[in-house]
Amino acid sequence: MTDVLRRGRASLAFSFFAQGATFALLVTRIPAIQDRYGVSDALLPAFLAAVPILAGVGSVTTEQLVKRIRPSRLLRWSQPVVLLALLGVGSGDRLVELGVALGAFGLAVGALDASMNMLGVSLQRTYGRSIMLGFHATYSLGGIVGASLAWVGAHWHLSLFVSYLPVVLVLLPAAFVGSRWYVDGDAASGLEADAGTDAGGVVDAAAGKGQAESGALVFRLLLPLCLVMTFAYIGDSTVSNWSAKYLQDVLGSSEQLATVPYNVYMVMTLVGRAVGDFGVRRFGAVAVVRLGAVVAALGFAVVAVAPGAWVGMLGFTLLGLGLCVLVPQTFAAAGRLFPGASDAAIARLNIFNYVGFLIGSPLVGALGDAWNYRGAMLVPMVLVLATLGYARSFAPEPDRYGDGHERPRTADVGRGSNGL
Repeated sequence: MTDVLRRGRASLAFSFFAQGATFALLVTRIPAIQDRYGVSDALLPAFLAAVPILAGVGSVTTEQLVKRIRPSRLLRWSQPVVLLALLGVGSGDRLVELGVALGAFGLAVGALDASMNMLGVSLQRTYGRSIMLGFHATYSLGGIVGASLAWVGAHWHLSLFVSYLPVVLVLLPAAFVGSRWYVDGDAASGLEADAGTDAGGVVDAAAGKGQAESGALVFRLLLPLCLVMTFAYIGDSTVSNWSAKYLQDVLGSSEQLATVPYNVYMVMTLVGRAVGDFGVRRFGAVAVVRLGAVVAALGFAVVAVAPGAWVGMLGFTLLGLGLCVLVPQTFAAAGRLFPGASDAAIARLNIFNYVGFLIGSPLVGALGDAWNYRGAMLVPMVLVLATLGYARSFAPEPDRYGDGHERPRTADVGRGSNGL
């Protein structure tokens, strides 16, 4: 059992890494993509918005597909589509070709994100301790590698195809070979049952299936986590889309220095996620989420009042440390809330990843133009702080008794006070 789970964990971590690198290679070369295809400034937002919209469609479709197809199989085939779609973006020269490539990328990314997190949650449940932040840490590492490779391509004036081809040639076969060792939720549960570590799993599975049969009940229970996911991605998209402009236009930095905040942000998300699982095991998910929300809000406050570029950089550093824990723990909480229907819950929750991404950048841009960008930074700050009101949803069992105490789930008994 140990070898199977260890291989499953390593192969899934590589999948997260490959997706982080792929996504970074796409978004960091948007100006080059715009130049290659002659996309006007007026038309560019439509192309960019199409990707998260179609990703949401892909995530909804995945919720239905996993009723018939294992998440591991969906992940095994969606990841190559994402990589080939990236190569398609770099090899075309007409707008219709760009549209087809981005459409395939968006749909496949929705399935990829949902299935990756489904497998991650099921593995965490089998391990009996927090490991989700580690998976997302490898995603951050992949993003850093991808952004660095994109910088090399831009620095040496390489075409998009030449920049993307070596990455695809390395990641595509590696991801496909690694997919042999993915561990699905039912397989993980079988291993766990054989080891005698989940005496209450049958009870929880029945409860989860009962919850899944009532759409209204599922959404009511899942809504706090959906809001947290949206707030987290509003904050994340604010950093990814506006950090460079903010540092240069508002804080008066040089063009070179303005490229640094996002890299700093990504490095700090890697650091925070690398150590975050230890924090969850020691202090519990609720405490880690609360601390992350406070640190992220402090980061936005520092950015908003920063007198100069270096203080602004400190703010973006805090944002990386704070925001990095919210998304992985939100997926993990959904898995705990619906142990017998975690795949469906994660697929629905994943949609709000893209909702936050779609809202965040236009929201800050509109407020910045109508008011000022310093004031605009206070809006994601308030939204991130609102996470504190939903922090108890991250407990092993939310307080439904009104006495302020958490109750562990049946399957969590004997797994430690954190239920992880």
